[in-house]
Amino acid sequence: MFQNLQDKLDRAFKVLKGQGTITEINVAETMKEIRKALLDADVNYKTAKTFTDEVKEKALGQNVLTAVSPGQLLTKIMNDELARLMGGEAADLNLLANPTVILIAGLNGAGKTTFSAKLANYLKTQKGKKPLLVAGDVYRPAAIDQLQVLGEQTGVSVYADLTSKDPIGIAVAGIAEAKKNGNNVVIVDTAGRLAVDEEMMNEIAAVKDATQPHEILFVVDSMTGQDAVNTAKAFNDRLDFTGVVLTKLDGDTRGGAALSIKSVVNKPIKFIGTGEKMEALDVFYPDRMASRILGMGDVVSLVERAQMQFDEKEAAELQKKIRKNKFDFNDFLNQIQQIKKMGNMKDLMGMIPGVGKAIKDVDIDDNAFKPVEAIIRSMTPFERENPDAISTSRRTRIARGSGTNITEVNKLIKQFEDMRKVMKQFSNPAAAAKMMRGMPQMPFGKR
Repeated sequence: MFQNLQDKLDRAFKVLKGQGTITEINVAETMKEIRKALLDADVNYKTAKTFTDEVKEKALGQNVLTAVSPGQLLTKIMNDELARLMGGEAADLNLLANPTVILIAGLNGAGKTTFSAKLANYLKTQKGKKPLLVAGDVYRPAAIDQLQVLGEQTGVSVYADLTSKDPIGIAVAGIAEAKKNGNNVVIVDTAGRLAVDEEMMNEIAAVKDATQPHEILFVVDSMTGQDAVNTAKAFNDRLDFTGVVLTKLDGDTRGGAALSIKSVVNKPIKFIGTGEKMEALDVFYPDRMASRILGMGDVVSLVERAQMQFDEKEAAELQKKIRKNKFDFNDFLNQIQQIKKMGNMKDLMGMIPGVGKAIKDVDIDDNAFKPVEAIIRSMTPFERENPDAISTSRRTRIARGSGTNITEVNKLIKQFEDMRKVMKQFSNPAAAAKMMRGMPQMPFGKR
């Protein structure tokens, strides 16, 4: 995500490296590079120019502290201005009405149906809502089937009328169904349409008039860059939508849509899609995204994703097992499943400050856990619960059953044993403190 832009911004900041002060000349040179980087990322020209002019003005008005280099100061100004450009702060959904009606609109192939199901899953699991999905796309073959399959996956009810080709009637009937069944949110999926197709644009406007939605979300494929912004403007002129959803941000996107859309249509980005899984939907936080674009990580989002998989009761039980040295391969397998649910591994590691740049050229396979899972699943229930009892003959059988070799099985069991020792030491505060005291002094600070 934003890798090319990040690299080019890094090169731009190098102009100031080693400079003692910020001057009109070195800032102008840096801003020229930054403007080029933004334009290469498919950012709207007017947006890029206004942005760099504002950053330059703020940079020249700042005094560089002794402890801060010009490059660091400019990075801070860039971070603040990028966050402001993308909206400043996260924009919540208006969920006060009962039922709240959310209308989904956008082009063909933008990912509206998948997003509708992800949103329903988010509202159900994170907001405690009881959503109803309404299948309003009567044109695309299998659109209704797709929504029903996704609804089944997420445990969300779907209203569909296979006999009707009237999206307005289906939307109205879906809202009536929600009121009857006690659903407090209605998500109306609609057909993809082009902004130049007058008939289809009239139709979505009619759906809006008939349903009086509390939220209209415009779903756009972020990989379309500047075209996405132009399309958003055309849709906004007709629908006056309340927010934007950027999909496919996990792909090779240049970032232009995320950086331009707020300034062009003056509507907030509310959600971003970061993968194919139903959990791969994030609330859009401009400040966090700015940090990630500048390669500064996003620890808050990483912690939040971890907490989504966190079960307090389960964690307490696990803590007891670790203290008694009873942590076994069943627990280990469960932890792997929870990590996998958090999302794409490279994306997760990129949230750790400093790691994103270090792994930018490293191919991190999401299937990296598969051999480990295969080895554990080849163990008997007794072996999983009693790792110390896994003899050489058992290891040979496990290797055969998992399609791996004895070296890989030995390596995993050794790593598991080492991990158990460390976990047990750190589960005891007194032992952990003693261990920390025994470590050599760090080579910095006062002695």
